[in-house]
Amino acid sequence: MNVADPNISQNRPQIRQLDETAINRIAAGEVVERPASAVKELVENALDAGATRIEIAYADGGKTLIRITDNGHGMSASDLPLALSRHATSKIDGTDLLDIHSFGFRGEALPSLGSVGRLTITSRAKGEDAAMIRVAGGKLDPVRPAALSAGTVVELRDLFYATPARLKFMRSDRAEVQAISDVVKRLAMAEPHVGFTLRDLSGGGEGRVTFRADAENGDLFDALHARLRRILGAEFAENALLIDANRDGISLTGYAALPTYSRGSSVAQYLFVNGRPVKDKMLYGALRAAYFDFLSRDRHPAAVLFLTCDPHLVDVNVHPAKSEVRFRDPGIARGLLVSGLRHALANAGHRASTTVAGATLGAFRPENPTGSPRQYQMERPSLGARRESYAAQAPLQPAQGFAEGFAPSGRIETPEDTATADAPPVDLPLGAARGQVHENYIIAQTADGMVIVDQHAAHERLVYEKLKRQMADNGVAAQALLIPEIVELSEQDRSTLLEQASDFAKFGLTIEGFGPTAIAIRETPAILGEVNAEAMIRDILDELADLNESLTLQARIEAILSRVACHGSIRSGRRMRGEEMNALLREMEATPHSGQCNHGRPTYVELKLSDIERLFGRT
Repeated sequence: MNVADPNISQNRPQIRQLDETAINRIAAGEVVERPASAVKELVENALDAGATRIEIAYADGGKTLIRITDNGHGMSASDLPLALSRHATSKIDGTDLLDIHSFGFRGEALPSLGSVGRLTITSRAKGEDAAMIRVAGGKLDPVRPAALSAGTVVELRDLFYATPARLKFMRSDRAEVQAISDVVKRLAMAEPHVGFTLRDLSGGGEGRVTFRADAENGDLFDALHARLRRILGAEFAENALLIDANRDGISLTGYAALPTYSRGSSVAQYLFVNGRPVKDKMLYGALRAAYFDFLSRDRHPAAVLFLTCDPHLVDVNVHPAKSEVRFRDPGIARGLLVSGLRHALANAGHRASTTVAGATLGAFRPENPTGSPRQYQMERPSLGARRESYAAQAPLQPAQGFAEGFAPSGRIETPEDTATADAPPVDLPLGAARGQVHENYIIAQTADGMVIVDQHAAHERLVYEKLKRQMADNGVAAQALLIPEIVELSEQDRSTLLEQASDFAKFGLTIEGFGPTAIAIRETPAILGEVNAEAMIRDILDELADLNESLTLQARIEAILSRVACHGSIRSGRRMRGEEMNALLREMEATPHSGQCNHGRPTYVELKLSDIERLFGRT
């Protein structure tokens, strides 16, 4: 017995042309997902108009009001109705959809917003009178005269009132405000020479300013650094490395933080392509690969990076919100990002983030049990005054049992007395070793402070870097399988793996095709020992599908090198002689990445003398 499916019409469906309002509402569903999407489109329009000051005001998380005010070149009265027509734009002429030099280019944002909310545009072009136009739910009012000195004011009220079902998908006001703030901050990073003000009008009146970034001065790097200091904080700015690299027509600029300034999530990763904020899986994967050898899996780097190239080398028209891009040669972009970051990290040498010292000082608690006020402290005496003071206080004959604390002359022994001619000077980056505590921490004196070194973590990094250099010079030894292992795969997976076969061979994994739907594994890396080759191949496939690259094999090999380095390094609990400690410090200064261990933790802490004195109330 056949039962008709109630979801399938028994009559032939009729093809009909949708009206303009329905088309705009469909487009709005693609372009305007939430209030933050509307803010993004409108602020980008202001930037395309050449604005140098932009104010963004909102109420109730942007659900009831979004107002963008800019000082751009504005529009004339005759331009306003055309601006609200679909696919009407001044940014491209339609002859070359790859030659895009602006944020917007489709001409969809304004008509889409006007179809789902109440939109008012007031604008004045230079040499023209100001004019205003309104559109509500797709219904356009005639143009009217208005009062405005210059620029454009776009006011969007009651977003999604014409499509109430969309309102049910809105999140809390707090979540929407956070999304708006994130959009504005990303655009503020992209344009450091433009001033941005974000204002919350939810309480009525003038509201309150929640974010402000005045236009920065100076060249691109200085302006960007100042803008990042304002948005991401002084700690990021102090611990960020300048990135400036080029390859095959693509340039990479920006700032990336030291590995020891890592985060628990990827919230501090900002990527831009030709000035446009993007969230591209391939680029995020490249960023992770660049820090792969310096951070554990649960830590994430912080970076603000700009890729700039000829517009014909990248397609930005692959996503409705223009948040994804497609490079003509993604390998070049990815390789530039990885090599540029690794070069900068290598040039940082043994440097560690300043936040390490800050956290260390925060752990100290000055002793003041009585709560008495601080006492006046004398200024630090000079070296000569200290010598005279030591001599005056020293007894003529040392007391029995304390002779080892005094010099043969009867004076208290000072570091200056015991220093030898071949002792390293304290003005070296990591100073001169003065002692060892708890058989694990080296105390070194620098010109303006002191350094505490974790001897095991530091030496582990040094051994690890040496092993990696040896592997790079000599390659990864491979062990041939007595019987090749055959792995059945789909045709697509087989093709994907064979395309990467030459890269796998560098790490000792040799594969070749075996029929139309299988591969044969001939060799595996010798350092891995006995390995489940099929499981490893499937892990590699999963990673390739997710990130278009695989670090699984490299991760396994380097994890073993890390373990070898751990077992071959100076152990905690071993007493070291002075020359050994100083030799370790000198090797750290000469070895890149020695400021962090293999998992991104610091290998040393530097404390400035002024900070130490502050702990003792000397300042």
